[in-house]
Amino acid sequence: MTIKMIATDMDGTFLKSDDNYDIDYFEKVLAALQTREIRFVAASGRQIANLRTLFKPVIERGGQIDYVASNGSIVATHEQDLYSVYLSAAQIQKVIDWNAANPDSADNLIILSGNQGTYISNHATGQVKEMVEMFYPNVHQVEKLMAIDDKIIGVTFVWPHEEVREHAEALEKIFGDELHATGSGFGSVDILPKGVNKATALEVLQDYYNILDDEIMVFGDNTNDLEMLQKYPHHYLMPNADAFMKEKITQEAIAPNTESGVIKTIIKELNLDI
Repeated sequence: MTIKMIATDMDGTFLKSDDNYDIDYFEKVLAALQTREIRFVAASGRQIANLRTLFKPVIERGGQIDYVASNGSIVATHEQDLYSVYLSAAQIQKVIDWNAANPDSADNLIILSGNQGTYISNHATGQVKEMVEMFYPNVHQVEKLMAIDDKIIGVTFVWPHEEVREHAEALEKIFGDELHATGSGFGSVDILPKGVNKATALEVLQDYYNILDDEIMVFGDNTNDLEMLQKYPHHYLMPNADAFMKEKITQEAIAPNTESGVIKTIIKELNLDI
C-alpha cells in the first residue's frame, strides 16, 4: 500500500492507560516515517496546547507532528495553523440553557474550550479543577460562563463513561440541525459546530499536502473517531474499543493501546525495519 499520512486518536488509542506512550519506540517509528515522507497526525478531542506538550519530547528531537485538535475544530501542521472554527455566542447560550433545564444535568460539569484558555464554573471543587487540568490547558474558574472574553471552540459535558453514548445521541437529536455532538474519552460529550469532526478536519490536511483518501491510515476507538474510521479505507479500530464500535468497524489494530498497538500496526503494515 502507498501511505502518505497516518492519523491517530490519542486516549484509548495511541496513549496507554497511564496517559503516556513509549517515547523512544515512537521516535524511531516517526523517524522512519519522515524518511518516507509520511505525515503523522495527532487527531484528538484534546486541545492543541495539550497535544503539543504531549509530543514535546519527540519534537525536541526533530520529530514533526501535525494536529487535528478539539475533535476537528482546530487543524495545524508542525509549522502553521491551517483552520479553526468556533461556536457563536447564541449557540453556546442555547446549549447552556438546555443544560439548566434538563433534570439529568443538575450536577453536570460544563467545560468551555477557548483560544486563550479553558473555563469552568467557580462552583466546581478543587478536585474537579485538578481533573480538568489533566486534559485541558490554562483552566480558569469563572462566575458566568457567558461573560468569557474568548473565542470558544466547543462545549464539553462530563457524564459517567457508561452514559456517554446515550447522552451524545440525545444531544445530536436536539441540536443536530446546527451543532454536532460526539462522545469523547473519559466520559465527555463535546458540542461542536455543525459538520466538524476528525474526517472533515483531515480533509484540510489532505488538501494542503495533496493526499488521497486511500493514502491515509487512521486509528481510533470511540464515537468521535467514527467519521474518519468510516471514510478512509485503511482504518483500524483498537481491540480495546467498546462492543458497539466493533459492530460498526471490523478491521482492528494488532494490539490494544496498552501494548502500543498503533505503533506495532504501523510497523507491520508498512514493513518498517525498527
